Amino acid sequence: MLSLIDSANPWLVAVGLNTILLGLVGIAPKKLLTPAGLFHAWLLGILIWGTLGWQGYVVVMFYFLIGSGVTRIGMAQKEAEGIAEKRSGARGPENVWGSALTGALCALGVGIINSGFLLPNSQPLVHSFQSLLLLGYVASFSTKLSDTCASEVGKAYGKSTFLITTLQPVPRGTEGAISIEGTLAGVGGSIAIALVAWGVGLINFLGIVWCVLAAFIATNLESVIGATLQSKYTWLTNEVVNILNTLIGAIAAMLLAWFWTTTIV
Repeated sequence: MLSLIDSANPWLVAVGLNTILLGLVGIAPKKLLTPAGLFHAWLLGILIWGTLGWQGYVVVMFYFLIGSGVTRIGMAQKEAEGIAEKRSGARGPENVWGSALTGALCALGVGIINSGFLLPNSQPLVHSFQSLLLLGYVASFSTKLSDTCASEVGKAYGKSTFLITTLQPVPRGTEGAISIEGTLAGVGGSIAIALVAWGVGLINFLGIVWCVLAAFIATNLESVIGATLQSKYTWLTNEVVNILNTLIGAIAAMLLAWFWTTTIV
């Protein structure tokens, strides 16, 4: 079955598959996406399948399904406390691209390299850069799932929450707040999606380590941004912070891998 899919035009497969899957999502009783969110997720899915194939698509779908599920944990309690995601967790265009813009850019970079537009694929430098972009792609979603799990589990089950900059106790849902429960959930989320990416062959086993470390770094830096800067600048919305978060995660993973490679060589 996969061999037939691989031999078909990936862009046509992407259009057909995303139309069917997101059509089913659109008519499902639980609204995971707004109407506009469905369209933007459709565009994202086409881009990912067209550039990275089913392997890249599996990663983004894993993030979407697990992230949506985690968002609904303790929803009634979070809504009562006024700390739940808006629209009961249904994602709009701003959520789609806030979570996936970094990954989409990494995927686009891989697609450009595979097209041979810049340099022949046979050159070792190009192959190395492609591997780093694939790592950055996985790390961006590993970071975002870590952030989602940490935030949503922390808001639902965090017994003690502290502001990351001062370690002073703060109410659950406070920007920049962390908890042991949320932190552990975040690490678990980053490991899970990195394992999926390794399982489908996007990264090597060491790449799991880089993704988890990068996600931990980026998620905590995002908490620092939330505690210190987000309330001071109106343009620093949750979606912009999410873009920064995933960008930090992708860059951190690529730098860790590059440093490791150059050091051991």
